Amino acid sequence: MVKKKKFTHIAITTSSPDKNIPIIAKQLFEVLKNQNVEIFLDEKLKLGKQYKTVSEKVILKKAGLIIAIGGDGTMLNSSRLYGSAGIPILGINLGRLGFLTDIAPEELTSSIIKIIELEYIEDKRFFLETKVTNKKEKALALNEVVIHSGAIAQLIEYNLFINDEFVYRQKADGLIIATPTGSTAYSLSGGGPIVHPNLDVLILMPMFPQDLSSSPLIVSADSSIRLELLDKNNKKHLSFDSHNSISFKGEANVTIKKAKSELSLIHPKDHNFYESCRNKLGWSKSTNRMG
Repeated sequence: MVKKKKFTHIAITTSSPDKNIPIIAKQLFEVLKNQNVEIFLDEKLKLGKQYKTVSEKVILKKAGLIIAIGGDGTMLNSSRLYGSAGIPILGINLGRLGFLTDIAPEELTSSIIKIIELEYIEDKRFFLETKVTNKKEKALALNEVVIHSGAIAQLIEYNLFINDEFVYRQKADGLIIATPTGSTAYSLSGGGPIVHPNLDVLILMPMFPQDLSSSPLIVSADSSIRLELLDKNNKKHLSFDSHNSISFKGEANVTIKKAKSELSLIHPKDHNFYESCRNKLGWSKSTNRMG
C-alpha cells in the first residue's frame, strides 16, 4: 500500500467571483491554522490587510496541497496551473454540478480535519497535450480539446488519424476530444457517454456531423490523435477546457495526446463517483406522473 502524504503546507486559491469566497476562505484559514498547517493565500483572494497573500510562484514552490474554492472552472484553472506541476488539488464546491469539487461549505470543517488526519482518497487523472503545426506552444487540457469554427453552422472539413492510421474524412461543426474526467462536461452535453474516471481512454465526439452515421468513438488514452484541417480559408479555433484558445487560418495539422504530467485529486474518504452522478445528474429521482 502506498503511504499517504501528510499535508503540512497548504495553499488556498480561487478564480471565482462568488461573493461567498471570502467567508469560506477565512473559515478554511482558521481551520488550517488550528491544525498547525502553514498556509499560503493566493493573491487573488481579497480577505483584508490582516491576511498576507503570496504569488503563484511562491505557491508552486512551497505548497504541498492546493485547496480550490469555487466550481469546476476554478478546479480546471488550478489543475492546469498547479496540478500539472505535481501539487495535489482539493475542491470546495460553490458551483452547481461540480464533478471535480467534493466538499460542500457546510461540511468544510469536519472534512478538512479528516483530510489533515490522512482520511482521504487520492485519484489520478491525465491531461491532454495539444500541438499545432507552425506554433511553438503546447496547450494542456484536463477535460477536453475542441476544434470548431467559432461561427454558427459553419462546417470544418478534416481527416482524422489515430496512431497515424486513417479513420475518416468528416465535415462537422467541430470535434470534441475528451478525457474520462471531461466525459461529464462538454462531451456529455453533446450526447457523449459518461466514462468512469478510472478508465484509460479518450472520447472522440463529432459536433453536428454532416454524415448522420457518425457516432462517438472511444479509443485508448495512449493513442495519438491527429487532425488534418483541410479548409484553406475559414478561421478555426482550438479551445482547452472551454477556457484558453488558439485561433488560426488555413490548413494545419493538430496533434492531441496524453501529456506526461498527471493530476492528483484529493477526495474525502467517502467519495463515490456513482453517488456524484446520482446527485448531480438527477439519477434515480422519482418522476411525477399525471393520473
